[in-house]
Amino acid sequence: MESVFIGVAVGFEVVGAIAMVSGFLLAVVLCARSLSRREGGRTAFLVLRNTLGSAILLGLEVLVAADLLRTITSKPSLEDALILGVIVLIRTVLSMSIQVEIEGVLPWRRALLRSGGQMLGDAVVRDRDAAASARSTAPNQH
Repeated sequence: MESVFIGVAVGFEVVGAIAMVSGFLLAVVLCARSLSRREGGRTAFLVLRNTLGSAILLGLEVLVAADLLRTITSKPSLEDALILGVIVLIRTVLSMSIQVEIEGVLPWRRALLRSGGQMLGDAVVRDRDAAASARSTAPNQH
């Protein structure tokens, strides 16, 4: 049974890494689309920064879940528990600081909790709305 949990934890780690890499690619695409709509460099940078931060946040959340699964499978030793505790603490502090950087408010001060996945979804929706707005205001080219 231990090998099953280790496999699941490794799977979570792969998913976390994929979330960060695909989030980076999505951030670059959304930034380029913002630039192509001539929204300005500052707007494009903010899109890139917020989308990339959201992807990292999502990846860190998945990696913390992998760490928690590893605590189930590890032999109970004080050294292993301390190492995992420090890793989870570091990832949690990173997650909180990224979230504060993106949203500009402390997590416990927000009225509505937002996860990294929700913020990535918000970035895609904002891009879709901006593209629709740009299409509707562009002169017809017939």
